[in-house]
Amino acid sequence: MTAMMKPPIKHLRWYIVILLCLASQLNYLDRQTFSVLANTIQKEFKLTDADYSIITTIFLWTYAVAYLFSGYIVDRLGTRRSFLVFVSGWSVANMLHAFAKGFASLAVFRGLLAVMEPASFPAGLKAVSEWFPMRERALAVGIFNAGTAFGNALAVPVTAFITLRYGWRSAFVFTGMLGFVWVVAWALIYRRPREHPRLGKAELALIEAGQSEEIAVVEKVPLLKILRMRETWGCMLARFLTDPISYFLFFWTPKYLENERGFDLKQVGMLAWIPFAALAVGNVFGGAMPRWLISRGWTVNRARKTTMLFVSCGMVVACYLVTRMPTPAMAVTLLALVMFGHAAWGNMTLPTEVFPGNVVGTVTGLGGFLGGISGGVAQLIIGSVVIKFGYGPIFAVCSVMYLVALGVVHILIGELGVIRKMPQATSRTQQASMID
Repeated sequence: MTAMMKPPIKHLRWYIVILLCLASQLNYLDRQTFSVLANTIQKEFKLTDADYSIITTIFLWTYAVAYLFSGYIVDRLGTRRSFLVFVSGWSVANMLHAFAKGFASLAVFRGLLAVMEPASFPAGLKAVSEWFPMRERALAVGIFNAGTAFGNALAVPVTAFITLRYGWRSAFVFTGMLGFVWVVAWALIYRRPREHPRLGKAELALIEAGQSEEIAVVEKVPLLKILRMRETWGCMLARFLTDPISYFLFFWTPKYLENERGFDLKQVGMLAWIPFAALAVGNVFGGAMPRWLISRGWTVNRARKTTMLFVSCGMVVACYLVTRMPTPAMAVTLLALVMFGHAAWGNMTLPTEVFPGNVVGTVTGLGGFLGGISGGVAQLIIGSVVIKFGYGPIFAVCSVMYLVALGVVHILIGELGVIRKMPQATSRTQQASMID
């Protein structure tokens, strides 16, 4: 009752998205701790780069399968409960890395982490679809997804500092414990808009008016009918083509700087955060630029695709030049441009611009599954290519993937910013297998 008497919080939806940003930050802080410590752990356990690529592949394939089901679970549990369960789970899994004894235990703990982490993205996108009108979603998703970059950037200096001072096992314990602080904050703060005691009437009206353009849908939609929609495959294939680049940049950047540019762990801690910080800026730019264009009369479709085309062309140049830079400082600068562009492309935003909120989690989970499978295959290939030919061929392939993915989006999805009408279930047989 006391809480109901408190005044509304102005612009509450933006505070909610900051909380979501912190969740994705923790997600990638925990995930990236292992990547930062890869060389240190490899030396202690006598693991090769091929062993490392196998461990990352185990993580990604487990992650892919978990992603497939995480969207379904999020749509059933709801945003609030999903985050409470999964953030707690991945925090525990990360702390368990401190007890690793070698290849097998590392693989098991990475697999457990992979089971718990995927739900962050369908849950976050579902929260955005609940709290934001269509015209603001690209920016909101950009802020939420910027947390992945902040997590990567924070992992580098924090992990290096703790490791150099207390040992690498302590780094996993510390980063894992941070998750429980967030869980407490989430339990206290998050509610759906109509249930939130601190949301003002004017802001609620703004949110609901901006969502009124979404087509009313039944609560349950058959999975098979979702899979028959070409827009679903447009979102999924965009992830299939670009997610392997995400995992390459996240898992191999610290190793690239150490093995190819001569950095030690201290130098990695001092400088390797810069490309990941650029990743965060790219996430925000990828949402802010379309929003700015929309404010000047552009449609959502034109604004988003123009931004994606601009970024795709820039990535051809940036990826080509990375390994050709003559100094480590210039290489870090080009890596920063690559990560900026990768984030600005905005593959995570697509489901929120195409589907109604009650299936966003499911479509995101399907896309994450396909992206995880392709990412795992890519990790095995990367491990072999790096040993034989170095990093040049990898960046060369990355350079053209964005233009290919944009072509897929244009052909299969068509117009962005228009929520598709979902097919309805009509029989009890269908309802028995529906996604809530």
